[in-house]
Amino acid sequence: MTDQRDNYKSPLSTRYSSAAMRQNFSDQKKFGTWRKLWIALAREERALGLSITAEQVAELEAHATDIDFAVADAYESKLRHDVMAHVHAYGDVAPKARAILHLGATSCYVTDNTELIQMRDGLRILRGQLVSVIDQLARFAREHRALPTLGFTHYQPAQATTVGKRATLWIQDLVQTLEELEHAESTLRFRGIKGATGTQASFLELFDGDHAKVRELDRRITAAFGFERTFGVTGQTYPRLADFRVAQVLSQIAQAAHKFATDVRLLSNRKELEEPFEDKQIGSSAMPWKRNPMRSERICALARFVMSLLDNPAHTAANQWFERTLDDSANRRLAIAEMFLATDAILQVYLNVSAGLVVYPGVVRRNLDEELPFLASEHLMMEAVKAGGDRQEIHEAIRVHAREAARVVKMEGGKNPLRDLLHGDPAFAKVAGRIDSLLDPVRYIGRAPQQVDEYLAEEVAPLLTRHAGLLGAKGKVEV
Repeated sequence: MTDQRDNYKSPLSTRYSSAAMRQNFSDQKKFGTWRKLWIALAREERALGLSITAEQVAELEAHATDIDFAVADAYESKLRHDVMAHVHAYGDVAPKARAILHLGATSCYVTDNTELIQMRDGLRILRGQLVSVIDQLARFAREHRALPTLGFTHYQPAQATTVGKRATLWIQDLVQTLEELEHAESTLRFRGIKGATGTQASFLELFDGDHAKVRELDRRITAAFGFERTFGVTGQTYPRLADFRVAQVLSQIAQAAHKFATDVRLLSNRKELEEPFEDKQIGSSAMPWKRNPMRSERICALARFVMSLLDNPAHTAANQWFERTLDDSANRRLAIAEMFLATDAILQVYLNVSAGLVVYPGVVRRNLDEELPFLASEHLMMEAVKAGGDRQEIHEAIRVHAREAARVVKMEGGKNPLRDLLHGDPAFAKVAGRIDSLLDPVRYIGRAPQQVDEYLAEEVAPLLTRHAGLLGAKGKVEV
């Protein structure tokens, strides 16, 4: 037996992804679903009049889960065909049903339909995680709805905002992504029973030319696996554009998470906000004082991987020749599962970070105060003019003092002296006693607190109510 330490193992399976998502793309789920599909096919073919006995169906049902993977692997090494290998392995334990197993079907009956089930179930796992992240960020936004902070455009100081308002930008990305996820899930169709080139010719022959029974078999199989609709027409495979539509949602999750994590990393550098950091956690092997934002960095790393994979389903969809070409198979075995596992891993970390964000209000205020006299200069000018000053003289005084303040900050590394310079300028004598109150950060955050309240009440609260049963997901972060 091969030493597992001498065998490559994906970190998505061993380090990052949740147990639920790993199980969703496991061999047990995959091949177990194949058997469920074969059972459903036999059951419904019998119900619609084919010569299949209740005993044969019962025998298949009795061995739905006891898959001997070693036997299947041995068959595949000889047959070079994974589906037929599992047909033979299933037939070995259900010999009475061997003759009717996979009757009328092509390989894509089990492979494609199983992949559609896995994608649907994967989207449902992600939906629960997304909703819980939104809930956690909503709590954070509400708590810090009115805490003024320096806003940035071009990563340069701009107008003030609030910590909570900034969080609503993260939430909104996730809300829009959730809408796309739900649309993709609700419109995902089943392949059903379509035959080797999509014409259902084999089934039509089995039912002696009875078109109605073929259509009914397709409908019943589709309903049995929880899908509302089947693709109206297919080749041998379902349209690969469906993969791309789902993959786009995964990429959107990655994009939204990357933006959040990047903001956290930048704010960590400013010492305004940090991700959770445990008591025994080591930030650097060489620099003991460091608190590197490694969880947010992991989000960005995994997000980059997911976003890069979106090309795969695009090329697969574009290169489906006529009714089918097999160059999709090896690619899809990698790309679909890896995108889901990596997206799941992103949300695992996102759940962890969003539940434990730490804000340092004193640093937030200090950093804002350093820039606020610059940001408030127009407002100060208007107040000085209203108090009787000359607009042009006031403007020139602020310009001169601002240049001097910038020199002190940039050339000397000093604290911003603009507030003191304005206090001492005769042009501002009539408002000198009000300068501190005029530089109160709350004056410059606009409707940010109200926007937080309105957004959470009008858009987030109904969403959380609708998905109340999904709340409470926790993120597990492996080292």
